[in-house]
Amino acid sequence: MEIAIEKAGVLLEALPYIRRFQGRTFVIKYGGHAMVAPELKESFARDICLLKYIGVNVVVVHGGGPQISATLKKSGVNSRFVDGLRVTDDETMSVVEMVLAGTINQDIVSLICRHGGRAVGLSGKDDAFILADKAPPLRTRDGEEVDLGRVGDVRQITPDVVVELMRAGFIPVIAPIGVDDGGQSLNLNADTAAGRVAEALRAEKLILLTDVEGVRGGDGQFLSSLDSALARKLIEDRVIDGGMIPKVECALDAVGAGVRKVHILDGRVPHAVLLEIFTDTGVGTEIVRAR
Repeated sequence: MEIAIEKAGVLLEALPYIRRFQGRTFVIKYGGHAMVAPELKESFARDICLLKYIGVNVVVVHGGGPQISATLKKSGVNSRFVDGLRVTDDETMSVVEMVLAGTINQDIVSLICRHGGRAVGLSGKDDAFILADKAPPLRTRDGEEVDLGRVGDVRQITPDVVVELMRAGFIPVIAPIGVDDGGQSLNLNADTAAGRVAEALRAEKLILLTDVEGVRGGDGQFLSSLDSALARKLIEDRVIDGGMIPKVECALDAVGAGVRKVHILDGRVPHAVLLEIFTDTGVGTEIVRAR
């Protein structure tokens, strides 16, 4: 009885948020530990289905770096990284596409469907909705220029296929693979792809699941909210560094292009998405455009 009362209280607390977000679009970048631990995968799928049930248009963009590295290792192909970016030759790209657009994408689709959702998998090659250009050579910290191979920079998103799927009641699950003018596949950064999809869909929220709590300030204190001006200053002051820089820069690009809020969440927390959206305090860092 006490549990039922507690659940009812949580539901009543969430009602204003539920009404506010009906018909809005959330783009969720799914990656990190939340894609690996069985219990977190299950809770993620349930959360996605619940959001769709209450009227939110949900789009999932997923990563898969560790799974790609594991498959490459099994195939006897060595992974090479330069400043954190995977060098993607033709052989590596074949594995990347097989793992991202094949195994991982279909596993996520199946998981969501098993929990009552209607999901459809696709990559940026479908309807050529993510056009990309080969990334220019990367200048390393040592001054060396390195050709990253078939790594792409997103040029244009034409989200018609995603919009039609949402209108038909489906949850699009997108593998971060783009296509160039010649029809060649290009490996995309999943955070960047999610951000550009959110911009094209004029999303209410972009949610980035990570393996850290969120953003911290200069004193090490966790920041539950910050605007784009403060975020840029923290990057300039090197308070935000390492792997958090591209995530925050992705957030800044998104809010600058019209996405209302970006949330950086710890995907290791069960039901992190719901806790962030439907509670007053949240569990991650939200980034908004400076006024």
